[in-house]
Amino acid sequence: MRQFTLPDLGEGLEEAEIVTWYVNEGDNVVTDQPLVSVETDKAVVEIPAPSSGRIARLFGAKGDIVKVGAPLVEFAEGAGQDTGTIVGELGSGEQRPAAAAPAAPTGEQGAHVFPAVRALARKLDVALDLVEATGPGGTITRADVERAARRISHGGPAEPLRGLRRAMAQRMTAAHAEVVPATVTDEADIDDWPEREDVTIRLAHAIGAACKAEPALNAWYHSGTGERRLIERIDLGIAVDTGGGLIVPVLRNVAERSVSDLRAGLDRLRADAIARAIPPEELRGATITLSNFGMIGGRFANLIIVPPQTAIVGAGRISERVVAHRGQVAVRRTLPLSLTFDHRVVTGGEAARFLVVLKSDLERVS
Repeated sequence: MRQFTLPDLGEGLEEAEIVTWYVNEGDNVVTDQPLVSVETDKAVVEIPAPSSGRIARLFGAKGDIVKVGAPLVEFAEGAGQDTGTIVGELGSGEQRPAAAAPAAPTGEQGAHVFPAVRALARKLDVALDLVEATGPGGTITRADVERAARRISHGGPAEPLRGLRRAMAQRMTAAHAEVVPATVTDEADIDDWPEREDVTIRLAHAIGAACKAEPALNAWYHSGTGERRLIERIDLGIAVDTGGGLIVPVLRNVAERSVSDLRAGLDRLRADAIARAIPPEELRGATITLSNFGMIGGRFANLIIVPPQTAIVGAGRISERVVAHRGQVAVRRTLPLSLTFDHRVVTGGEAARFLVVLKSDLERVS
């Protein structure tokens, strides 16, 4: 028997969710025939057969979470255990990250719980880490458990996070634990823009200009080594809301491309992202990110930076506001801007100067 394990999916990803099996036990397959598609936090990836043979066993069903290095398929022919192929790109000498150990059960915030109260919580199906303790010295009482049970009864059933939402929860938790964020905001007066101006492309162009003025925000920082890498080319991550979760395809070399080329590239990336058919390489290597959340609503935001990036720009909803314009009170269209930066490696002065250039470029009449 020969086992084929879940291959390295690149970018330090440690697990994936099974979406669809294309084969069954007993099937004969040939090299590169699709075996299974799995979903990561980035995309749905199709995994091919590493060699020809008859499938003796499939490990896992649709919806199961599989760790990198865990068995996927067992072949009836051949000997030895397959170590997996690499999906995506890894540099030479880079090793597969070890599969993450199972998460330890969540604690109870240090609260004291008497055995009878613990038994009541089990009976009512109440997780003690979700119970607010009101007893003496932080003790969880029967009343606390019953109160929590009443709150739960008014909600829907608990459902595990899957796919994009599960990956988002993991990435945001990791980012929150590592990054030291700070946010500065401003508004750009865009009332003089031509009619039907392409907002996203104007933002991409302005970010390119701001990155050239303040390179510290177009950089990667690796906290493990304490090393910062300034990056000359500007590869802009564009946050796309797919309904099922957030995907961030990368628009390459934004400072050197024409408006029409950028728009065509963005349309293609967005369509592929919504269809969950975007190639994995199109989701890697962003040097700075844009979240144009104003297309939905909201003015300003404290955004989340995903390491190793050091900055993310947010664009709020365009609206008419009363402002001072050329010494007079006027009603003008304004674009709210938010810049969240990693204060470990970006200074407040660098962030403020970046925002000044960003605003100035947006207010320029093209």
